[in-house]
Amino acid sequence: MSGQNNGSNENTTPAAAARGSELASDFTVSVHYDSRMYKEDIAGSIAHARMLGRQGIIESDDTEKIVDGLTTIAAEMETGEFVWNPDLEDIHMNVESRLYELIGDAAGRLHTARSRNDQVATDTRLWTQGACARAFEAAVSLQTALVNLAEQHIDTIVPGYTHMQRGQPVVLAHHLMAYFEMFDRDATRFAQTAESADVLPLGSGAMAGVPYAIDRKWVADQLDFDDISRNSMDAVSDRDFIVEFLTASSLAMAHLSRLAEELVIWSSDEFGFIKLSDEYTSGSSIMPQKRNPDFAELIRGKTGRVYGSLMGLLITIKGLPLTYNRDLQEDKEGLFDAADTVITALEAAAGMISGMTINADRMRQAASNSFVLATDIADHLVDKGVPFREAYIAVSDLSKQCIADGIGFGELSLSDFQKASDLFDEGVMEITLDSAVAARNVPGGTAPERVRAAITEAKQMLAEAE
Repeated sequence: MSGQNNGSNENTTPAAAARGSELASDFTVSVHYDSRMYKEDIAGSIAHARMLGRQGIIESDDTEKIVDGLTTIAAEMETGEFVWNPDLEDIHMNVESRLYELIGDAAGRLHTARSRNDQVATDTRLWTQGACARAFEAAVSLQTALVNLAEQHIDTIVPGYTHMQRGQPVVLAHHLMAYFEMFDRDATRFAQTAESADVLPLGSGAMAGVPYAIDRKWVADQLDFDDISRNSMDAVSDRDFIVEFLTASSLAMAHLSRLAEELVIWSSDEFGFIKLSDEYTSGSSIMPQKRNPDFAELIRGKTGRVYGSLMGLLITIKGLPLTYNRDLQEDKEGLFDAADTVITALEAAAGMISGMTINADRMRQAASNSFVLATDIADHLVDKGVPFREAYIAVSDLSKQCIADGIGFGELSLSDFQKASDLFDEGVMEITLDSAVAARNVPGGTAPERVRAAITEAKQMLAEAE
């Protein structure tokens, strides 16, 4: 076809060519986010340099120069004096370039017996361990807030819901302690993820190990790793520990989102069970009477982005051949964002729980103005020898009649009950919200006695966690 380019670049404009060159450069740059690992990168390099000197692989004078230079660089980064150069792509090359400026040719000896592949794997494991510790601490703080509030409301009765329908009465403390259990599992998962990350890959080289008499165990001790990797090819390409962190974060966000949803519902005028503090709500731009539960809504909304980070990394690693591939550069932004999100969300939830006001009267009223005692009334017949299914049908018919008449169980006389079953006696008139919760006196039940014991155990768990 006349005038066809046939794949040549002769019609490319200077501007397009410049943009192409800029894209080719920018596309591989990671320093704008992996610079967050500067503490871990410097610590790993110092340990590596000291090991090289200790093993006689480099001269001791060079070791001291390298360590002094890295210490200076760390101080510059702490104060914000360090100048990051995106042309050097990543944190590792930025540090090495600055080290050359500070100590000259001795800087070139630092990378002996090391690759960026095992270096970045080490940095990321160290950073993830720190993130696990912060997330664990935030989860424990939320658990503490829940326990403290629960202890104040062991006798506060609230409707328990299934399918968002009032089901049975429970004490508020029991409801709150359900979330304590969820976040206890989350804290455990963060601790387990820290253990998964607690393996030193440094010394694996690019993929096959290194031809030097290095001491990996010594480096592991310096960096507080409990173990060293057993296979160099796996070590440089393993990102399972990040998947585990993102999984733990996703589950924690799921639990936070469930809690946030209840706080949104319970703080509405329709429920009026709680009032969130002004610190965790905001006003409307046009409706001056409103206080919106923004923090709870944002926790609920941010859950999806953590799920996205998990799915993104799973998709990234699913088709990678051994060993290191540049795709793995995509592991960090999701990791960093998920850590920031889950830790902040846990802290915000702890603040909301600590600062909210409970409307105990409204909760009890909601339980009273309902049929939450239906199961207890059926159990009364069971105590008289009636099979539960027959008792269930009798009380179901009774509740339907009450609804049709616009009354509650509390407005029925004994004769009204006996129309449903002649086995009802005076005992049915003694069934109350308080007797109903007290009757659930089994391990894990809502009886105040059991809840009080659960809170005592929870306090012991928190003391051990701290």
